[in-house]
Amino acid sequence: MSKYHQIFAWPVRVYFQDTDAGGVVYHASYVNFMERARTEWLRTFGYSNAGLMKQLGVVFVVRSMKLEYLKPALLDDMLTVTAQVKEIGRSRITLDQKVMRGEELLTEGEVHLVCVNVETFKPVSVPDVLKKQWD
Repeated sequence: MSKYHQIFAWPVRVYFQDTDAGGVVYHASYVNFMERARTEWLRTFGYSNAGLMKQLGVVFVVRSMKLEYLKPALLDDMLTVTAQVKEIGRSRITLDQKVMRGEELLTEGEVHLVCVNVETFKPVSVPDVLKKQWD
């Protein structure tokens, strides 16, 4: 199985700063959890965001995001945040992401990333060195 179809999983603990006054995870915190998982997912292919910028002159930016909040996460919960490539275009990558508490699905999302040049922020092709690892 290629890494394209593999599901990457990253553990996240819910801290007080992630919650509202009632100890329920604030909706925007899920975006942060997913960002951390995507960053660590990228590292499994040998690149940090800083490395992409310095070595390849590109960075992936979020173009759009669709999230479905199904059940709340709570203070001190241990979560698993996943990332899985759904589709790769010339300059676009679509990822499926999930936030789980054990086997329980809490939030799911589809994230569209665009590969852009770090100086112009104009779309460029996803580097072949990454595409090869995802095919």
